[in-house]
Amino acid sequence: MRKIKNDVYWVGYIDWDLRNFHGYDTPHGSTYNAYLILDEKPTLIDSVKHYGADEMIRRIKQVIDPSKIQYIISNHTEMDHSGSIDVLLKHCPNAQVVCSPKGEEGLSRHFKKNWNFKVVNTGDTLDIGKRKLTFMLMPMVHWPDSMATYSAEDKILFPNDAFGQHYASTERFADEIGVGLAYDEAAKYYANIVLPFGSQVLKALEGASKMDFDMICPSHGMIWRGKEQITGLVQRYVKWANYESDAQVCITYDSMWHSTEAMAKRFYEVIDMAGIPVKLMNLQTSHMSDVVTDVLKSKVVLFGTSMLNNRMLPTVGALMMYLKGLKPKNRFALSFGSYGWSMVGFKELETSIQDAGFELLGEGKYIRFIPDQDELAKLDSILPLIQAKLAAK
Repeated sequence: MRKIKNDVYWVGYIDWDLRNFHGYDTPHGSTYNAYLILDEKPTLIDSVKHYGADEMIRRIKQVIDPSKIQYIISNHTEMDHSGSIDVLLKHCPNAQVVCSPKGEEGLSRHFKKNWNFKVVNTGDTLDIGKRKLTFMLMPMVHWPDSMATYSAEDKILFPNDAFGQHYASTERFADEIGVGLAYDEAAKYYANIVLPFGSQVLKALEGASKMDFDMICPSHGMIWRGKEQITGLVQRYVKWANYESDAQVCITYDSMWHSTEAMAKRFYEVIDMAGIPVKLMNLQTSHMSDVVTDVLKSKVVLFGTSMLNNRMLPTVGALMMYLKGLKPKNRFALSFGSYGWSMVGFKELETSIQDAGFELLGEGKYIRFIPDQDELAKLDSILPLIQAKLAAK
């Protein structure tokens, strides 16, 4: 356990081995954060994934006898946060489970148990002694049941998945691992988990702006503390929720016999020589969740593929399907690639790009078999198109 404020303790589970979270690459593992508040009515905010129950309970026992817990607040039904509630209730069978209306529905469907629920809505409070906890529903950030818990006395916001990161560490605070690194991990988390819900995020941020807090305790990763850290984090969330991006380019591709790769590298060279920030991401070596993180940051994205059985390569097809679910907005794209005898798959790629929310810069760039130097030089014509989009507000 770790004390994070007076009578407030982190008692979560560190998942050192997690390497994939619903298709999201997690090379640093993750944490499932649970927070214990000692008051007249001891309260646990969120729990952990089912296989972390013993570790969470061991940490609780370092602070208090678990049987004394009177409230278990479930800010979000998803099983990486609610998975240990059933085990915990064996230690404190009289505890009430506090959740949103949709939370009660979800937990009942998940566990098939007749728990003692206390359903709350935005503005409701829970008196636990010296503290009155306040609740704010955050539907679709990122499930319909999501909510945040606020302790005015501690100036702490417990927003569950909002502001989180997948990062395993013995440290608990963002400044202990480096705030820059924590911001980067928060960007990846937002891009892969929260990106489709921009309007809902803005509503949640508006509600949170009425609260006075100097600490954010999310359900995954590092805790944010201090006005400077929190201001920087909220500014990023506002930018991402408004689907704003930076004046930079991401080139992502897969290639069979290096022809599409040669095209990608030519694009990279001409864009780089123009002084435009650009990143080259080969889907053979870059995970699509990392590509999506760069899509979050980039105003222009170039998608390249070779043709296989008259279709785009499987890695590119998977990326496009992933992006369709995430629905990025206010971004521009161009397709490119090499083919042998049929171009039908490129039409499919162009349609997929548009279905994912991108606006096409223009006609795709396609070269039959191996590009020669003259053909590669003609690819430079996309530079003015990219410059114009990056310059526009």
